[in-house]
Amino acid sequence: MSRTAVPARWAAWLLGLALACAAAPLAAQSGAAPPLSPSPEPLSASAQRVYERARGQLVQIRTLLQGQTSQSTVGSGFIVSDDGLLMTNYHVVSQAALQPSRYRLVYTRAEGGEGPLELLAFDAVHDLALLRAADGGLAGRGALTFRSPERALGRGERIFSLGNPLDVGFAVLEGNYSGLVERSFYPNIFFAGSLNPGMSGGPALDERGEVIGVNVATRRDGQQVSFLVPGAQAQALLARAAGAPALNGAVHAELTAQLMRHQQQLTERFLAQPWRSANHDRYRIPVPEESFLRCWGQSSPSESKGLQYERSDCEMGASVFVGEGLFTGGLSVRHEAYDGAHLGPWRFSAQYSASFKNEHFPQRSTRHRTAAQCRERFVDRDGLVLRAVLCLSAYKRLTGLYDLSLLVATLDQSTAGVQGRFDVRGVSFDNAMRLAEHYLEGYAWKD
Repeated sequence: MSRTAVPARWAAWLLGLALACAAAPLAAQSGAAPPLSPSPEPLSASAQRVYERARGQLVQIRTLLQGQTSQSTVGSGFIVSDDGLLMTNYHVVSQAALQPSRYRLVYTRAEGGEGPLELLAFDAVHDLALLRAADGGLAGRGALTFRSPERALGRGERIFSLGNPLDVGFAVLEGNYSGLVERSFYPNIFFAGSLNPGMSGGPALDERGEVIGVNVATRRDGQQVSFLVPGAQAQALLARAAGAPALNGAVHAELTAQLMRHQQQLTERFLAQPWRSANHDRYRIPVPEESFLRCWGQSSPSESKGLQYERSDCEMGASVFVGEGLFTGGLSVRHEAYDGAHLGPWRFSAQYSASFKNEHFPQRSTRHRTAAQCRERFVDRDGLVLRAVLCLSAYKRLTGLYDLSLLVATLDQSTAGVQGRFDVRGVSFDNAMRLAEHYLEGYAWKD
């Protein structure tokens, strides 16, 4: 069976489902910057020297309501060309990008003075945006230079992150290079330092003052764990769009095109990986390789006298920020193996069925997505009968993208069974079908 074709047994079942999703009305979107977290340390002489050299190329970027001076979001940016082009994060400017009739962008220099900004290009997948001062007020101020890829970063090398934390003033925070993030779909730099709200989009520099990355996020559940977009991605956006005209109007079409390319790469890479064993004594259960996912396991207490279980959760560590709390472009795989030998068939059946029914899918339409359209059927995997429920939700302003949820349960035992769930966010209909079929193929009798 070709991986590019929609399996015939799924096509008729799901065609009506897709049409129902796609017919839903459109809704507006807005953006908000993901929060970053605190904790400055005393600065070294090197940090002070780096900051003084780069201060003239730093700006604060604010999103204001049209016709007002009230700010909606704040972030940072830095000059990357002699004619005054700015680099920042996409999430810093996403409100203005998606709703230009409601929001506008302005810059403020470190020494004071401000002016209007216009958006030239963005890379939502890597969370980058290229801007230009509409008044020409940043031209001729010099630009920060990017570190050559021939000078590889060494683990432990000092990094200096610059920006405007908490909207209290321009500052520099010091940390270390700790390598690239492991099991990440796209390369990200692990920065052992503390970024703060408002520093998003600012530069991260080495001791020579050369850009090695762009501030992007931090772990809210940890300390001294932050992340940078590699400088190479920012250089690529600058090279691609330095001479581009300003983007006029909302950017949903370009955003959709970028997400379509991302979901194609995600699908192909995921399908190319074989499932690994879950070490179940009866079934083969689809558990993904951990090349760009992280898996965690847990089980019921050993002294438990009721329903016993073992659980595995695998999920991508990052997704793509779209705007106003909407993230997409990721996937997760989960399964729970149940043993109800202490319960007997009737009590096990009741609890097993309740667990299946407790799974939730979007029942109502939101401003971003339609309500989930679900279909249930029984699937025969060479004599192993599975109960399967497949749900799709369509994105309202990102035409052609869907969220997929697939819930599966084995039915062949009276006091034991396995339930699994597969979720993919932001894929085309064809790829949703390919991924669903791939997941179902992961279930089989143990050899």
